[in-house]
Amino acid sequence: MTTKPTPANDTLRLPEAPHPEDIFRYRCWRCHSNGIHLAFELGNPEDTIVHRDVYLIPSLNSRQEDLLVPDLLIAFDVDPAAFRSRRGYVIDEQGKPPDFVLEIASQTTGRRDATVKRERYAAMGVVEYWRFDDTGGRYTGVALAGDRLVNGLYQPIRIEHVDEETWQGHSNVLNLDLRWEQGQLGWYDPDTGRHIIRFEDERARADNERTQATRERARADSAEARVRELEEEVRRLRSS
Repeated sequence: MTTKPTPANDTLRLPEAPHPEDIFRYRCWRCHSNGIHLAFELGNPEDTIVHRDVYLIPSLNSRQEDLLVPDLLIAFDVDPAAFRSRRGYVIDEQGKPPDFVLEIASQTTGRRDATVKRERYAAMGVVEYWRFDDTGGRYTGVALAGDRLVNGLYQPIRIEHVDEETWQGHSNVLNLDLRWEQGQLGWYDPDTGRHIIRFEDERARADNERTQATRERARADSAEARVRELEEEVRRLRSS
């Protein structure tokens, strides 16, 4: 006797994914900010998901130990509305695994990122799996690493040593170059040679704008003071 599969509960929402440890929260928030820019760069938001720190599971019937929480997940030709409704990425429901997953290494996760999670993401069918270690390799042994799924197995993506402070690999699914640059994660368009704006760029631009505004205010204050001096000198000369 066979049993029918239990139908999916259309109202089921996954629990909120755990927050990163405090000492890594800034790092992951920075990754999320970069992900926002990626979402604009990569395509139509109506069928593209770019998100961080959210559950990834094979199906709604998956066991607790089957849950993973990628630092960054990207998927094309999917249903973002279902993703938001579930509060997570359910592979069976979306009809395909994510195209891209990135993990940012920490002291407590680095070894697992390079071993257990690598095997798990391959079993799920994630097309590309990348690891980024902002320490340059203290947690994972390498600054930047990527794998591409070939016949169900991950094959390493070539990582080039561009210079003393830069490592780079190419993502076929994103058609972008990922870079480790002085401990920062960079995303480059190989066709134009330009990099996608990052959180660090926004912060630097904001700092420059604040500095420029401060200088302009100082110049205006100085000019006003000089005008007052001249006016006072004119009044003195008239009264003498």
